[in-house]
Amino acid sequence: MGFVRRLSLNLKFVLKSLFFLQYVPQAFLYSIQRDRLERQYISQPKSQSLIKPGKLLQATATDRGVHFYFEEVELNIDFLTPDFVRVNWSPNLPPIPYAIAYNEWEKVDTKLAETGDNWTISSNTLNIEVGVAGSLTFSNAKGEIIRSELPPQWDNQQWTHQAKLPAEEHIYGLGERAAKFNLRTGKTYQIWNYDPGNIYRPGVDPMYICIPVYLGLHNLGSYLVFYENTFRGEFTFGEDAIAKFADGALRYYFALGEPQKLLERYTQLTGKAPLPAKWTLGYHQSRWGYRTERNVRQEINSFQNHNIPISAIHLDIDCQVGHRAFTIDPKRFPHLRSFIQELAALDIKCVAINNPGIKHSRHSNLFLEGQVLEAFCTYPNGELVVAPVWAGRTVFPDFTNPTVRAWWSHQFAYLLNVGIAGFWNDMSEPALFVTWGDPTMPKVAQHCLEGRGGDHREAHNVYGLLEAEAAFEGIRESRPNQRPFIVSRSGWAGLQRYAWTWTGDIVSTWEALRQTIATVLGLGLSGIAYSGPDIGGFLGNPTPELYVRWFQMASFFTFCRTHSSTSVEPRAPWSFGEPYLSIIRHFLELRYQLMPYFYTLAWETAQKGYPPVRPLFWYDWKDPLFWDREDGFYLGESLLIFPVLQDGVRSQTVSLPSGNWYHFWDDTFLESGNSYQLEAPLEKIPVLVREGSILPMEENDLLILHLYLPKSGESEGFIYSDAGDGYGDFRIDRFHLIRHEQHLQLTWKQEGNYPFPYANVQLTIHGASLQNASVDEQEIVTQGQSIQCQPFQQASLVFDPLL
Repeated sequence: MGFVRRLSLNLKFVLKSLFFLQYVPQAFLYSIQRDRLERQYISQPKSQSLIKPGKLLQATATDRGVHFYFEEVELNIDFLTPDFVRVNWSPNLPPIPYAIAYNEWEKVDTKLAETGDNWTISSNTLNIEVGVAGSLTFSNAKGEIIRSELPPQWDNQQWTHQAKLPAEEHIYGLGERAAKFNLRTGKTYQIWNYDPGNIYRPGVDPMYICIPVYLGLHNLGSYLVFYENTFRGEFTFGEDAIAKFADGALRYYFALGEPQKLLERYTQLTGKAPLPAKWTLGYHQSRWGYRTERNVRQEINSFQNHNIPISAIHLDIDCQVGHRAFTIDPKRFPHLRSFIQELAALDIKCVAINNPGIKHSRHSNLFLEGQVLEAFCTYPNGELVVAPVWAGRTVFPDFTNPTVRAWWSHQFAYLLNVGIAGFWNDMSEPALFVTWGDPTMPKVAQHCLEGRGGDHREAHNVYGLLEAEAAFEGIRESRPNQRPFIVSRSGWAGLQRYAWTWTGDIVSTWEALRQTIATVLGLGLSGIAYSGPDIGGFLGNPTPELYVRWFQMASFFTFCRTHSSTSVEPRAPWSFGEPYLSIIRHFLELRYQLMPYFYTLAWETAQKGYPPVRPLFWYDWKDPLFWDREDGFYLGESLLIFPVLQDGVRSQTVSLPSGNWYHFWDDTFLESGNSYQLEAPLEKIPVLVREGSILPMEENDLLILHLYLPKSGESEGFIYSDAGDGYGDFRIDRFHLIRHEQHLQLTWKQEGNYPFPYANVQLTIHGASLQNASVDEQEIVTQGQSIQCQPFQQASLVFDPLL
């Protein structure tokens, strides 16, 4: 590195250090004030003996289940569906239903029976035995025990809930975790949304999105438990599963079934992720450090010059006026409207950052409006909570107040009017600057909580969720014919209704790359279908190989974005030159070719709640071989991805899930139940396609249906299409593939009113040598392994098998 370059980097480091030092005095004073007021208003909990339910006295049938009376507490069990129940122990502080999206459950036929001192309530799918001392045992229709719970314990404030775990049981979920995919490690996981800052690396806990939901998997079946409690919690999975909550309700939901059914039930309750606009599934570029319109323009020009596809550019806080919410600096972006129009002509969207804090200044209209509305959080003595964040001394909207959410929603209108396409909510835990202690609002900060009143201990975990809701509603109100796009760093159960997320400010290391798969899979099993990392890591400078391997992996995640800190070298697909640029370009081009597949998976998510990125046990949940696997993932049902996760690796040994597979790159046929050494040169990672798949891809106005020859039998596939945004017409093209010896029959049926969006169709066969073909009984000229045609009802392909 030359002297001038070293001098420039050292000067940048000094300037950035001085920039961060300006916050230290404010952070110090806030930390002192926070501690003083918390000591004043929060009494230390007195040691109290734990209360158990006592003896079961009486059971009374209700419309949905049964109400049990114990000596010390009461218990309600309500069947929402035959395989999904709500369990509520009282007395408690009932939760505000921020997570709940659906309440219109049909009545379920149940039977209540007394057996000795115990009672059993059952549907045709699920049996629950309530013990005389308050234990609960959940069994399937065969009578096999799926979950055994001990009587809960309570000390007039805190609940402790404990369940026995079979020796082989694995646990997944709890939102975002920098941990192993299987959470049964004996470690305690905190449920308290948290910004780890510069210490974010594998093993750190808690993280930005903590959700008290987990999936259990053992030899007899799988189940899901969701605790509807927003207070701080702790989960430990050792010999037992232990859940503790600092206050609030012991209300939880139990679902029984295979993993797909569990995610359907959970997202039926908490909401399914809506269908996103198609452009959001493309590539996003971001950097903390663009600062000016000129720099962003140069970045876009580089994408054009390097012939790299891009769908969105993101603006970070350095593009704002003094880091203030809802601003883009007109001095540094003097032609914002026309610039965004130029981007739109290139099919590139502009996404702006937003933070929840408002500058504490009488020169800020937002601050003045908020004061009039009494919109900001206060201490119990009525003083505003003022703490340092990027804009300096900052106050914080109380998003648990519906009036404040509506006010916040209206602030998006002018930026939407100039063409901003979406927003990413940062610092939404909420995160504050401190010199010690918890980097968030004080526990005594007062909140409306929908008029009931309370403090930050109850509101903290839903703060980011409600901010995302306000943003979503603001965009929907201003642009009723476009689908909102929000990316939120923090949230809670139900966040998927409003926002995507990214995995935060992780470091640029191989260990962090490996962590990303477990984190994204855990988010998916917690209902968050759309997530991805900062490609290459946020903090630090990746080597060229690390960046390429990270990019290859992220090309198959739902949210594909490069982003990095202002303290590191600028990072873009061309940053490391060749051969890395060509490799990255190839994977991005592949992602855009797979857009019909990505978009169809997004539609499936909106219908069923499935995450598009799925763990290796998703279709093989009865096989323990796949319970611990975090070296690969499914993208939908057809694609199986094995990223390269170590430096210098050029081949991988993988054990394949059920079904037979084709190697995407060369059509090598791989049989299930075997282990294979798969080549992984720098320019490739192992990508496999399930036999029988009808994999849709596109090139310009050509739809290519890749038919992966099954050894026998039949398969199905479908493609969802619409205008790519809005709420207009749509179409579903359904395909049925049948193999008859050396003949493939493909039937095509269409639903919906949206016109077919392609000029031509190409059928390409894999695993066989195509001999001749006909479409709707008309012979078609073959071109190698392909034919081209117009939409049809039935196509026939005659081949010589290569298998």
